Amino acid sequence: MKKVGSSSSKPVGDRSPEHEKKDNQICDGFTVRAMMKNTVVRGPPLAGAFKERPAKPTAFRKFYERGDFPIALEHDTKGNKIAWKVQVEDLDYLYILPLFFDGLCERTFPYEFFARQGIHDMLEHGGNKVVPVIPFLITPIKNALSLRNRQVICITLKVLQHLVGTVGEALVPYYRQILPVLNIFKNMNVNSGDGIDYSQQKRENIGDLIQETLEAFERCGGETAFRKIKQMIPTYQSCIIN
Repeated sequence: MKKVGSSSSKPVGDRSPEHEKKDNQICDGFTVRAMMKNTVVRGPPLAGAFKERPAKPTAFRKFYERGDFPIALEHDTKGNKIAWKVQVEDLDYLYILPLFFDGLCERTFPYEFFARQGIHDMLEHGGNKVVPVIPFLITPIKNALSLRNRQVICITLKVLQHLVGTVGEALVPYYRQILPVLNIFKNMNVNSGDGIDYSQQKRENIGDLIQETLEAFERCGGETAFRKIKQMIPTYQSCIIN
């Protein structure tokens, strides 16, 4: 039996958990408000390490559309290839090779085909003319990798394997600038959807391609290569058996 004057209502100021939850305010961490009552600390934003970046217009496309490159598209029974209007060995590598590397960021035909196939053709026939151009290739390589686009990364890794096989130890001083993005994607074993095949068996698994590229860097980079790779990618294990 209830006492006279008693009430089932809650005392003034008493609030239910639901009401208290509604009054909670969201704030950033490490602030004065974060230490106050009825506040919920907002979590840190996503780092976005794997987020794809937008591509900027490339100098390669500009020069191609102006007709500055001595190239044309040729079709045969094996597919598309570049018809060079001059001997590849006679090209001005210091001028033209960095422009083709700049085209690694392209993803639309025919720009992406000409840029990537052109690089492989010039590396194959360049010989000693490639080494002096290396300092001018690093920025385009970094730009392509920094897009975080799976297809662009896949193609760039194949180009890097061809490049280090051509110039060897001359590429080692630039490992520090090339390897950070490879460290991010090293354990990503997904198909990139790469639609380009340079007369080789398709290799579309980014994680496997990165491992192949690091092993090529170690084999072709001389005595200091493994140490340079290990500094940037601590989980890498040597592929050379002593």
